[in-house]
Amino acid sequence: MYTATIASSRYAFPDLKTLLAKASPARSGDQLAGVAAASGEERVAAQYALADVPLASVLEQPVIPYESDEVTRLIVDTHDRAAFGEIAHLTVGGLRDWLLSDAPTAQKLAALARGITPEMAAAVAKISGLKDLMVMAAKCLVVTRFRDTIGLPGRLSVRLQPNHPTDDLRAIAASILDGLLLGAGDAVIGINPATDSTERAHALLGMLDEVRAKLDIPTQTCVLAHVTTTLALIAKGAPVDLVFQSIAGSEAANKSFRHRSRAPRRGARGGARAQARHRRRQRDVFRDRARQRAFRRRPSRRRPADA
Repeated sequence: MYTATIASSRYAFPDLKTLLAKASPARSGDQLAGVAAASGEERVAAQYALADVPLASVLEQPVIPYESDEVTRLIVDTHDRAAFGEIAHLTVGGLRDWLLSDAPTAQKLAALARGITPEMAAAVAKISGLKDLMVMAAKCLVVTRFRDTIGLPGRLSVRLQPNHPTDDLRAIAASILDGLLLGAGDAVIGINPATDSTERAHALLGMLDEVRAKLDIPTQTCVLAHVTTTLALIAKGAPVDLVFQSIAGSEAANKSFRHRSRAPRRGARGGARAQARHRRRQRDVFRDRARQRAFRRRPSRRRPADA
């Protein structure tokens, strides 16, 4: 039981699952599901109560039982107790204060990452403002490289997502050019297709790759189709840069994505193979262009015509 008093009103929350739900910002989905706070005051009370919960208690009380959920089992079985030991004495509010202090560095946060469970991270987020989250995130260093490099300190990369209600290729291409002119797309140009059709996803991938190659854009592309759809396209030789898959926090939700825990690993291997093929293809393209430029610059050996 968790409690908090606001003015003369006392609020009680029977378990951690309810407390986390009530502490969340107002969302229509939570309201439809009947788990949202009944008022702003109850939400604040839940946030006060959540701030005082020890992190050790969060670890000991999985929101979904270990026995009935494969995601919970994955989280618990891979949790790094040694890393967690550095913050085990803190409460949720204490972890928030520590993350906002000057103490955490990128190296410390990387070492701590496997000791923080999703419930702990969610709890801290629920009692933090947007500026708090920005300050915390700025201390994390995650650098990734493909055709360009993103995540370096002091730099901002932007994703360009030119969706279209009917996946019209010409309309999407026009939106891509519009976004590029606004400086977006260096992180990734990604399309969320209207359907999960293999043929449509293949056409979108081809169009993206053609635009990227024709304009020589140092970025990567992605069609956010289901992972099994993308893996099938990789097998057909489609120009796949990145493999996407939505992953939820529970086994039941993942089933709605037609997804089991082993699928992401297969997707990661397929994506790595696709990236290797693209790098080889890209090297060939750059080599051919370099040869063409060198040929154009080569002085003519023809003799001048006789006067």
